[in-house]
This record gives sequence, structure tokens and C-alpha cells, in this order.
Amino acid sequence: MATAAPGTVALELRDVSKTFGQVVALSSGSLTVTTGSIHALVGENGAGKSTMVKIIAGLYRPDGGTYALFGEAVDFRTTAEAKDAGIAVIYQEPTLFPDLSVTENIFMGRQPRGRLGRIDRKAMDTEARALFARLGVPIDPERPADGLSIADQQIIEIAKAISLDARVLIMDEPTAALSGVEVERLMTIARALRDEGRALVFISHRFDEVFSLCDTITVMRDGAYVSTDRIADVTVDDIVRRLVGRDVDDLYPKQEAEIGEVVLEISGLTRAGLFHDVDLQVRRGEIVGLAGLVGAGRSEIVQAAFGVDPYDAGTVKVNGKKVPPNDPAAAIRLGIALVPEDRRKHGLVLDSTITRNITMAIRRRLSRAGLLSSGAEVTTARDWASRLEVKTTTLDTLAGTLSGGNQQKVVLAKWLSTRPDVLIVDEPTRGIDVGTKAEVHRLLSELAGEGMAVLMISSELPEVLGMADRVVVVHEGRITAELNREDATPEAVMYAATNTQGASA
Repeated sequence: MATAAPGTVALELRDVSKTFGQVVALSSGSLTVTTGSIHALVGENGAGKSTMVKIIAGLYRPDGGTYALFGEAVDFRTTAEAKDAGIAVIYQEPTLFPDLSVTENIFMGRQPRGRLGRIDRKAMDTEARALFARLGVPIDPERPADGLSIADQQIIEIAKAISLDARVLIMDEPTAALSGVEVERLMTIARALRDEGRALVFISHRFDEVFSLCDTITVMRDGAYVSTDRIADVTVDDIVRRLVGRDVDDLYPKQEAEIGEVVLEISGLTRAGLFHDVDLQVRRGEIVGLAGLVGAGRSEIVQAAFGVDPYDAGTVKVNGKKVPPNDPAAAIRLGIALVPEDRRKHGLVLDSTITRNITMAIRRRLSRAGLLSSGAEVTTARDWASRLEVKTTTLDTLAGTLSGGNQQKVVLAKWLSTRPDVLIVDEPTRGIDVGTKAEVHRLLSELAGEGMAVLMISSELPEVLGMADRVVVVHEGRITAELNREDATPEAVMYAATNTQGASA
């Protein structure tokens, strides 16, 4: 598909609106994107970004406003029509078929045919390998998608979009679960696509990425257009004020807390091929950051400690009591809570209400004589939803309809309702907006101040350095450094994360 000359208006939306019943998802969305450029679209969760992207992609039809593609008015009725017109979208959450191979996922619905009309699997495999070579990632095209990390799933979605040779490419939080090396690789690819004359829309809550990658930035708030500027003409502070309508003075509100006795003690934890001889302690009132590159084994360590996954050797103790392996229910009873990395897949029941999601882990506790008290359930859910400031008109709202930030708050509420001694949070602010990030960070700091032991996994180095009292770094399943807050510099953490000379403990 031929690309237009650089600077040509590729995508233009003017005062686009969309309502769902009484809910106004988008009141006046506007966006103008030109070829040969990367255009940032930013806004808090609930600002209308996702709704506008779904209109662009043909998933929704607008109620009002205008939508033009390369100067021609369009009214897509299906996503297939949008794809045929040259639009590709990489959504925040991967949408792979787990039982199919990586290659089959990339070419789903458009498999090349050979003689006699049979699917040409060799051609598919060859192109898939070429795509991953271009991305610089060693993913086996023949392996099933099931079991892939979030990072690998995102890379496959990117490969799928690139294979479509789209003129307009929309990336919705594509780097949310990627390591620094993987992010830089993606940025290199994005710049190459821009230089080919394509138009890119980049949606991210990470301002360092936005300001290093994008040429132009559009801000949305409360379903409406706020501003568009050249990146060179604005600062991060300018954008934050426009995003939230206020100053966010402290994104990492780390308060001092009294550090007490050891609550969580992991000793010699080992699982062949994933992690080896892991020793880790978290004390009362302490936030420990578990850092490392994606794939280092951080999530696997905490999942084993919680009992979700097996391990070959080692022990896990809470308050001196041994946690039985492979028994999450026992871990919960002993005081461990785990907020998983993938909130939609492992943290929520999307077609259940906020109330049911928040009380899911404590329903037995709320029951009397085997009968669940609906009054106690509603009261508990209301109390936690209020404390975490879940934005909703009713607790009967389905969790799947909430914004990413509010979904994360519901997952946190579910586990905090168990009143744990140890809170393990895996990527607590992945894919949520700057305002909600500050709220989550404030909550973690408050919980530590109340005496909770917090173990936080994060791929965002500023988050680790801003919130942790101590940083434990993992490289290829082994702990390579343990750094006090004052010693945890970006350089020290990255040396340890890559296991190169210069790391200090």
C-alpha cells in the first residue's frame, strides 16, 4: 500500500462524540495526524482515548462529528473495513488465541495460499521469522501463544500490525510491559516506520517515552479535546497540568515509616530453569522493590512464593510460619496477598460486579452458617471502593467496563480486604494514568506506614527508585544486588539487572 508524501494529513477527527446510554464516553474528540510523524495521544484513564481509538478502528461508530482518512470522509461499520483502509491498532491488552501458534496468530484470517488453495505454512513461517528478525527478538514462530509473557504478547501484536503494512498505525500502551532494552528497540522500529512516511499514533502514560519519541502531542480530558502542540514547545509539567486540571506535585509520595521485624522470608527458593537460590526478606513497614529486566524471573519468584506455581527447593515463611507450597489458599490465610501483573486475566472477573470482585477473596469470612450476607458484602465493597476512590456511579457496574486505573483499584481493594500482613504487587501502575499512579503510590506508602510489608515488582525504574526503601535486583533468576534506598541509583540498578561490572550491593 503506497504511502503519501510526508506532512499529508492522514487521519482527522473533529468534535467526534460517543455515548452509551446515559454515559458520555466522548463529548468532543479531535485529532489530526500527518504522515511521516509520530503523534502522542495522552489523557487520564476515562479521558476518552480508548473510545476514540475504537472509533478510528471501526469498532464503534461515532454519534457526531467528522472522521476523514487521507482527506476522504469515512464511516467504518466494521474493523475489517478500517483494516482494509490501512489502519492497524495495537491495543493495550493482547488479543492472541492461546492455543494457536505465534505464526497462526500473526496471519489469522489472511493466511497465504499455495497450490490447490492450501495454506502456505512455509511462507507464513518465513515471513514471521523475518518480522521477528526485524524486531530483534528471539521468539519461536512455531510455539503456541499460551504461556507467553505480556512482553512477548505485545511484540507479537506489533509484528502483526507491521505485517499489515498499515498507512496509519496506532500503538495503545505498547511498551507497558516491556523492559528498557525492548522499549528502545520498539522506538527504533517506530522511527523507521515514520521515516517510511507512515502516520503513527502513540498512546502512553510514560512521558519519557512520549517526549523522546513523538513529534506532536494531543491532550484529552474528561472526554474532550484540550490541546495539540509540538513536543519541542511544551514541558512535562505543561502536559500534566492539562491532563489532570491540576498540579501533581509528588508522583512518588514516599512517607517515612518505622521498619519493624521480618514478615516475609524467602530462603533458597529454586525452580529449575526459572530462578535459583533466591533469598529475600521484607520487613514490617518496608517497601522492597524487586527490579530487573522483563524475563529476569521476578514474577515467577513471587508466584511461587504465593503458591500459584510450584518450586523445587526452598522455603517461604510469613511471621515465622512456613507457607505450604502450591497452596494459595494457605498463603492467604497466613497473610499474603498478590496483586498480579495481568489484572484483566488473573485479577478480575470482568463480567462480575465491582462488589463481587472486591469481596471475592473473603466471601467465606462474610458468610454466616454457610450463607453469604449481601449486606456485609455491599458494606465491605463500599468501604474499600471509597478508600481507594474507585470512580463509578454504582457498585453493580461490571468490572470489565471500568477504565484501567479503576480496574487496578478494584484488584487492590479485593486483596486489601483480606487484611494481609504482606502485600505483593506486580506492576502496580502498568497502563494507568499519571493521576491514578500518584494515588496508587500514595496508597502503598500509607499501607507501609500502617505496618504492612510491601513487595513491589516494577519495570519502571523511576517507580522503583521513588517508592522503595530497599531494591533487590534479579538477573536471569538470581539476585545480583541488594541496594539501600540511598545507594539505589539508576546506574547501580541497571548494572545489576544486566549483571555487568560496576554493580554494588
